[in-house]
Amino acid sequence: MQHIRQLGVILAAATSLVGLGIATSSTAQAAQTGAQDYQGCPTGYVCIYPNASWNNGVPEHTYYTYGVHKLYNEYGQHRIFNNQTGSATSQLCINSDGTNCTGKTQPYTYFDYDLTPYNSIRLNPS
Repeated sequence: MQHIRQLGVILAAATSLVGLGIATSSTAQAAQTGAQDYQGCPTGYVCIYPNASWNNGVPEHTYYTYGVHKLYNEYGQHRIFNNQTGSATSQLCINSDGTNCTGKTQPYTYFDYDLTPYNSIRLNPS
């Protein structure tokens, strides 16, 4: 089952919490003001974590360039975080050539997904 969560923009209080690296609730943990590293995922990247968690801020894979990137031996639940900027999106694709894809995931959004049927990830400029 796909769980999509939009990382909310929480004004001054969240900016302070994120800037200090403090997370006091699930809302604060998910706070994202954009254009900054978050949970070990650099700005402008799409990151895959090895399970349905932030894995202590250590992604398993990071992708920066637009286009199709093949996935190898990925099974079970993983967290995929689109930390790209602007309107750049990401998609999981069943085919290794970047076709037969899911809907587009917007920037600053993460979801937990079973990667078993997917063989590539696509990063789109918009």
